[in-house]
This record gives sequence, C-alpha cells and structure tokens, in this order.
Amino acid sequence: MNDMTLTERALEATEIKFAARDVQVYYGTSRAIKDVNIDILDKTVTAFIGPSGCGKSTFLRCLNRMNDTIDVCRVEGDILLDGEDIYDKKVDPVQLRAKVGMVFQKPNPFPKSIYDNVAYGPKIHGLTRNKAELDEVVESSLRKAALWNEVKDRLDSPGTGLSGGQQQRLCIARAVATSPEVLLMDEPCSALDPIATAQVEELIDELRGNFSVVIVTHSMQQAARVSQRTAFFHLGNLVELGDTTQIFTNPKDPRTESYITGRIG
Repeated sequence: MNDMTLTERALEATEIKFAARDVQVYYGTSRAIKDVNIDILDKTVTAFIGPSGCGKSTFLRCLNRMNDTIDVCRVEGDILLDGEDIYDKKVDPVQLRAKVGMVFQKPNPFPKSIYDNVAYGPKIHGLTRNKAELDEVVESSLRKAALWNEVKDRLDSPGTGLSGGQQQRLCIARAVATSPEVLLMDEPCSALDPIATAQVEELIDELRGNFSVVIVTHSMQQAARVSQRTAFFHLGNLVELGDTTQIFTNPKDPRTESYITGRIG
C-alpha cells in the first residue's frame, strides 16, 4: 500500500542535490540561522523569500562556504552535496565553488576583457587543455547566458563596458563556465531595470535544464515567476518550504500568509 502523496513521489523521483540538516549559523555569539532543514532538488529553481535580515542570504552563502571568508562566522549542522559533507576538512572550498557557482546582487565583472572574464574559472581550475577548448567553453558559456550574439564581435572589450543587464549575464556566463552543478543567485536582478530583469528571469528558466538553481529574492512576484519551489525564512527560521504555487496560494503557516499578504515584511 502506498500512502505517499503525489508531491512526495515527485520528490523521490527528483534527485536531491543539497540536503541540509539542523543548520545553525552564528556571527560571534549571535545566532543568525536556527535549525534549518531543507532538501534542494536538482534541475529545479528554489526561491528563498522573506523580510530583510531574515537569514536567506546567510543560508545561501552556506551552500558554497562563502561564510568561510567571515572570521566571526561559524556554521554547525550538516550540509550534503550529492551525499558528501561540504564542510568536511578534506573538501577544498575553491573546488567546491567551481561546482556551486554564485552570482551576486550587483554585477561584478573582473576588470578584464569579456573573453577573460569567462575564461578565468576554466583556466584556474585547469578544465581545458588548449586555446581551442577554452574558446569553445567561452562561446558555450556566453550562449548559455544568452549573451553570445551581443558580444561575439567584441570579446576583447572590457567586461565593465557592458550595460548592467549584460554585465549580470556576463557574471552568469562566468559562473557556468566551470560546469557547476548548482547555481546560487543572491538577488541577481535587484540592480537591474525591468527589461534586463526579464532577460535574466528567462535565462534562469533555461538554466534549470542543466543546473539546480537557488535564488534569493526580495520580489515575491519574481519568486512566483521563476521558481518551482519556495522557502520562506523569518527571523533566522525556515518557516515553510513547498511547491511555489502552494506557498503563494495556500500557505500552511500563518507567518507565511502574513508575509505574502503584506502584513509583515
């Protein structure tokens, strides 16, 4: 007899990429994240929503150990990527970040050419054997970021000379150039105009064919448009996780409903 719901069966059929259990994050003695348990699925866009300061970006940064760069920050609990503990002493954070790429709030291209921005990761990780292979990776990454046709004739121009939306897509191309398995995005559209935002959202939808995508967003409309699963954070707690449609139309927790209807935020 099978008592599983359809959602549970779908979850079982979809590969779990990240499994986090009892995660706590401390800045000094202050606890920013409390007992977070979450499964993040492969080839799925998961949105983290919640008011400012609720812990969503802090938790996102745990997934590729970006918090390691903050001296006073301490992470406890288990975070497994494909069943492997990413905080194990044997894990090299640099190699981890090649597998778990990150795109930040403000576009931050390196002060290098468009070509060198994308080629940087494959070069330092030794992913290509010669110039022809590197050219191929650069072109395919720019194509994945829907930028190739706009920049193919000026690959030697500085990346910083592109428009804001193009710069953000260049940063996405740079992140996908190391063939990551997961792409983390921390409010990737907050500095962009509506047209550039629409382009990046369309891109996120295409990228989930190849990656697990996790996006932190302040915009509930954006979460509803781009994600299949949504996690609501409040005061350092993961309050609710579920199918995006369910979270927005039939939340189980009154705090989620209060946030979505604008009573807290």
